[in-house]
Amino acid sequence: MVEEKKPNPIPIYFLFTANAISLVGNVFSAIAIPWFVLQTTGSATQTGITGFFTILPVVIAGFFGGTLIDRLGYKRTSIISDIASGVTTAMIPLLHFTIGLEFWQLMVLVFLGALLDSPGGTARAALLPELAEQAGMPIERATSLTHIIERGARLVGAPLAGILIAVMGTENVLWLDAASFFVSAGIIWFAIAGKKPVEKENKSSGYFDELRDGLRFIAHDKLILVIVIMVMLTNFLDAIFGGVVQPVYVKQVYGDAIGLGLLVAANGGGAVIGGLIFAAIGHRLPRHATFVAAFILTGLRFWFYLFYPPLAVLVVTGLIFSIGAGPLNPILGAVEFERIPPDMRGRVFGAMTAGAWVAMPLGMLLGGVFTERFGVSPILIALGIAYFIVTLSMAFIPTMKEMNRKPQTNAG
Repeated sequence: MVEEKKPNPIPIYFLFTANAISLVGNVFSAIAIPWFVLQTTGSATQTGITGFFTILPVVIAGFFGGTLIDRLGYKRTSIISDIASGVTTAMIPLLHFTIGLEFWQLMVLVFLGALLDSPGGTARAALLPELAEQAGMPIERATSLTHIIERGARLVGAPLAGILIAVMGTENVLWLDAASFFVSAGIIWFAIAGKKPVEKENKSSGYFDELRDGLRFIAHDKLILVIVIMVMLTNFLDAIFGGVVQPVYVKQVYGDAIGLGLLVAANGGGAVIGGLIFAAIGHRLPRHATFVAAFILTGLRFWFYLFYPPLAVLVVTGLIFSIGAGPLNPILGAVEFERIPPDMRGRVFGAMTAGAWVAMPLGMLLGGVFTERFGVSPILIALGIAYFIVTLSMAFIPTMKEMNRKPQTNAG
């Protein structure tokens, strides 16, 4: 008789802790850098350029780095990525306070920081299924908690970033961001046992052969391919809004970074509420219907900005509509973990990230140019209409109904 192993939830909670620390630091950076550019240049176009150099390396790292993640192992990649990102991020305030920092230098450091950060996030995501199984946790609950932490980082980090920027200055906030990477690396190093998921016999193929295997898997799995395309479209619209339109709107209407921090926090708070609800009952809900309804709900937020209401109104409506964001990534994560072989997670996740994010740099650039040329209100109207059409169309794509199909054996 085989003795049943007792669930051990400790490693997965250490993973959640490492993610939380790193993500709060990233929120600091995401608010401080665009605000720094707006303060020093006053240009929506240059803010869009900054967003471009933040997102483009994620696409590059996702496309080419996934195979490297599979080869190095998920734990090792996470640690190396965090340490490298911490060093790169620390260079921004270091240069600013010593020899000075030109705009092009800032763009180089932003590019390198995002390039090095992306593989670490992918590697930590790839660690999740085995740790969830070790903890005796349903995959829907594990992915929900992961994304609750991600959204919770916005809830905590965004208003804190706004306050710290006002108190310390944008450059000093980046020191905290750099420190968060080192702490995250230390937690993964000491608390999580790592092993390479790729067996030795699979390493006889070349690097680009393995990269092609990941792309081939996506092309042949119709549901995964459709997910990549639809997320690419919504990310394009989100990049225009979050990367350019929202910071410009806040600066024009409310005048300080605290307002931006509160709005980002409301987005995170609503998603945390939605994620908690899904974590409790998500494994009982039909995935496809929940996914479509939640996505449509999130798109309603654009319309309330058109009325230029008091900040409190936008915070409350943003909180309500962002509840829809809570189930989205947990549903996608559960589907992906069920369909993607464990030894291919790095390259497939990386290629999916690249595909889903590939349109975001263009969204940042176009958002900057169009906002400066046409103003905020016309862009908000266009975003609201486009988002509704894209999200509603998901209800009528037959392939997406395969989300509801679960494997025969699942953690309960």
